[in-house]
Amino acid sequence: MSKEKFFTDLKSIRKAYYEKHYYEDKKSWSEIAKMLGTYPNKVKRDAKNLGIKSRDKSEAQKIALEKGRTSHPTAGKKHSDETKFKISESQGAVWDSMDESELENRSDIARKCWNKKTDEQKAEFLKKGGQAIQEAARTGSKVEKEMFEYLVSKGYRVDRHKEHILKNEKFHIDLYIRNISMAIEVDGPMHFSPVYGEEKLKKRQAADLSKNGLILSSGMVLVRVKLVKRGSQRFHRYIMNELQKIIDSVEKTFPEEGKRYFEI
Repeated sequence: MSKEKFFTDLKSIRKAYYEKHYYEDKKSWSEIAKMLGTYPNKVKRDAKNLGIKSRDKSEAQKIALEKGRTSHPTAGKKHSDETKFKISESQGAVWDSMDESELENRSDIARKCWNKKTDEQKAEFLKKGGQAIQEAARTGSKVEKEMFEYLVSKGYRVDRHKEHILKNEKFHIDLYIRNISMAIEVDGPMHFSPVYGEEKLKKRQAADLSKNGLILSSGMVLVRVKLVKRGSQRFHRYIMNELQKIIDSVEKTFPEEGKRYFEI
């Protein structure tokens, strides 16, 4: 079709043409302009005057990916450790810089997203969340696993879920560094939030206090790591750094009785 004839056609004919190729065939304005032998902005302006609404950027990118007109900018690509570190630090800095009103706004957005879910979607989400918590309780959280790998890489002799070391054999120790007689307990949300209800929380906290007493009375150093923040890589690095500081201090001078309890 020649561009001279097309732009002198009736508006109804031009509008039908745009609707067919832009909406139905999902062509871009550049592709339509090429078909007409003209430039994209002219086609886009003409279509706008005829009431044809252009796609927003997100929708245009989605269709371009589906049609193979462009490739996903990160598909099949892996970030280097240095890039991951920079991204993590940058995102963490954004969260740290938020004031209360901004944090509340984020929470409000999350609540609205939650309220838009169907009952079935909510039930499935809660089910998966419960399964993840139960699995972490059995095998240890992601932070615990990372901590174990970190300590082993540093040359420490570490036991995971050490049993039969305390007088109450129902208790196990999450991580035990034999070199320096240090017990590390990694506390997820169920240790300080009513994940399973207030009654379960009270029992859990009472058990934690009892466990603290048994560990400390055995002459060990106890470090409790409380996972109170979102599990970002930045937060994980903070935990490792703080733990290393405590270990360095204990290795230098083993603390006297009454000063062997630490929290991160």
